Amino acid sequence: MLVVNGLIGAGIFGLPSGAFALAGEYSVLVYAFCALLMLPVILCFAELGSYFRGTGGPIRYGTLAFGPFIGFQGGWLYYLARLISFSANTVLLTDSIAYFLPSAGLGGGRLATLAMVCLALSLVNVLGSLESIRSMTLVTVIKFAVLILLPICGFAVLGKDVIPSFQSSLPSSSDLGSTALLLIYAFVGFEGAVVPAGEAKRPERDMPLGLLFGLAVVTVLYMLIQLVSQAAIPNLADTKTPLLDVSASLFGDVGAVLLMVGVVASVVANLIGSMFSATRVTYALALDGSLPGWFGKVHARFLTPANSVVFFGVAAFMLSAFGTFTVLAAMTVLSRLFLYIMSCAAIPKLRPRFREKGRFILRGGYTVPILGTLACLWLMLQVSSQSVWMTALFIAVGSGLFWLGKKQNSS
Repeated sequence: MLVVNGLIGAGIFGLPSGAFALAGEYSVLVYAFCALLMLPVILCFAELGSYFRGTGGPIRYGTLAFGPFIGFQGGWLYYLARLISFSANTVLLTDSIAYFLPSAGLGGGRLATLAMVCLALSLVNVLGSLESIRSMTLVTVIKFAVLILLPICGFAVLGKDVIPSFQSSLPSSSDLGSTALLLIYAFVGFEGAVVPAGEAKRPERDMPLGLLFGLAVVTVLYMLIQLVSQAAIPNLADTKTPLLDVSASLFGDVGAVLLMVGVVASVVANLIGSMFSATRVTYALALDGSLPGWFGKVHARFLTPANSVVFFGVAAFMLSAFGTFTVLAAMTVLSRLFLYIMSCAAIPKLRPRFREKGRFILRGGYTVPILGTLACLWLMLQVSSQSVWMTALFIAVGSGLFWLGKKQNSS
């Protein structure tokens, strides 16, 4: 469940239209291609997750394999991925609200909506989010119910019309690459499941099974949703709210309202989880001396990492105000690709230390880590220059904060 919930965030509510615009009816096959691209990376995380009886995660992999600076970059990249994903999903939520309230998606109304979302969630995290975290169970159930019922009901209404003919011309290789980069957004997030991997009874068995079964489940669900979407909406490429339009087309206004409930449930669950976990990363890095002490300050009354929360909220608002869902989705993929490459590269360094301890060891030597690294490098080549420079800027900011934190702690 950790894997499936990590993979199925809010992206699937906004990706079908962008995928169809680039690859047409062949977009459904790109989901399967993305699953194959991520398979060696997920297998690498399965091996790494089986190493630790305590808590693991990319930060620990990088620190043990390459030292504290690379370990910090792993934590910072994880933080960046959460921050940018939060911003992308805030944009998606705003676009969905604008479906029913158009003024919320235009000019000052859009900025006000984005600001209210970031401010509300920041306040929740500063005041204490115990009840909010508990409520994630309920919204997760709602999210899955909506996503599973949509393709089931779509197949019941549309019948065999859901199956594409594949008679149109194949998209260009550049469009296929762009489609893969976009859809990879729906296949990231699984890395959060390996953090508590060592707490499983048998991580050497549980991690591979959980990761592989989770990947299979979400791939099938994504493909079914894409099939129903492109069959129900001929002009799917022209909509910013594809699943809302699909639901409205199939079931009328009632369907749109029910799907909107699913969108809100999914996005809110994702936003709460992202802000809660990411702000604790900067708080922990500050306590370790890898970030300036300001990030480690807690609120005198509520005992929450208020400074980290405020920094996250302001940065998320700025990103969401100036970025579209598609651009932000590409950025979060790029930051995660760096994280995945670091993790794949950690296996040759760490495997000799854990090989004799009954852990899950991939067969074929280092073939799988090499394939995972190559898959990530190929996806990086599909990223726009804008996403590269913006991600590089954030990495540079993180490096500067790291050296500032070290300087403060040494003085």
